[in-house]
Order: sequence, then C-alpha cells, then structure tokens
Amino acid sequence: TEKAYAGWASRFLVFCEPRPAESLGADDVARFLTQLATKGHVSASTQNQAFSALLFLLQDALGRELGDVRGVIRAKRPVRVPLVLARGEVDAVLGAMHGIPRLMAQLMYGAGLRLLECCRLRAKDVDFARHEITVRDGKGQKDRRTVLPGRLVEPLRAHLERVRRQHELDLAGGGGSVALPDALDRKYVNAAWEWGWQWVFPAPALSGSTARLRIRTK
Repeated sequence: TEKAYAGWASRFLVFCEPRPAESLGADDVARFLTQLATKGHVSASTQNQAFSALLFLLQDALGRELGDVRGVIRAKRPVRVPLVLARGEVDAVLGAMHGIPRLMAQLMYGAGLRLLECCRLRAKDVDFARHEITVRDGKGQKDRRTVLPGRLVEPLRAHLERVRRQHELDLAGGGGSVALPDALDRKYVNAAWEWGWQWVFPAPALSGSTARLRIRTK
C-alpha cells in the first residue's frame, strides 16, 4: 500500500506540474481522476485506489482540507456473466470433500451462505423446527433468514451434538467461552459460556492455555 500510494502521489504531482503541491486541491484531484478514466482507461478499483492515495497525500501528509471532489468521470465497472457450476460439477466438488469442510461447503451451497457467514454461525441461529438459519451481520451489516436444507438437518444436528459435548468438556476444564459481538459481554456477563452463543464450527483447539477461549474455524 505504501508503494502504491507513493506511486500515485508521484504521478499526480507530475500531472499538476509546475504548480507546487501546497497549492493543489479538489479541482486538481478531479481532473487527475477524470484523466485516469478517460485516457488511462483504468478500472474502477484502480481509480478508487488513486483517490485514496491523493486523499492521504493532501490531508494527512500536507495537512490540507480537500473538501468535495466533484465532476469526476467515474471509471465503469465491468459487467461480466457470473460463473455458475452445473449441478454435476457441484456434486463432484462436494464428493471430493470430507468431514466438517464438506458439511460447511454443503451448508454454504444449500443455504446460500458466504464463507465468513458460515464460519461465524452460532448455535442459536440454527432453527431445526422451522428449517431456518439466521445470518447475523451479513453483507452490508444486515441480518437475514435463509433456508436450512432438509438433507442437512440430520448431519448438522449430529455435528452440533458433538460440538455441544466438546463445549461441556471445555466448561468442565474452566473454559468454554466465545467472543461476543459489540458490548454483549458487558450486558450479559454469562452469555459467552452459554450454549446458544457457541460457534457451530469452532476451532478444534482452544485459542490459548490461559484464555480458554474457542475461536471460529479458519
């Protein structure tokens, strides 16, 4: 990041020559970013990186208040056809997997979970009676409900029973706590040890001999 920002700063200063850096402002940034899109044909992500670099240069390095950067012609994001596996290809992929990774992959495919949403799933968010999974703090920091595939009910139930037994062993050994979101550990002082807050897919080992804390599967 440091090298990329330094590179954008150099290109910007050359673009604005012979004016000194102390005199540059939002209009100069807008012209530079527009030139990147119209003549440089850069991608939207590259244009965004350039803007972040110039923002750092002017506000953090030079101590200038940049203000609103208006009139920038934005680089267009490419529209591509999504890559979707055929059903047979999905079966082949899942057939080559075993154990917990296979169950996680099946759950992500069948319930439409993103990778981190699956890793962060907690026991209380699996509703076997209604065949539902509640996703907390998903994309855009939004909660949502999704379906629990019927063919995964029994495998997931059996997995959670094993996790519950491990949790009971952790409690007996003086551990059994998990990290809680926001400030819930202060509001509900015992929640970190309760079964409902435990990870559906915890790490196979404690995070430390002193912390006695289960972390989510990486």
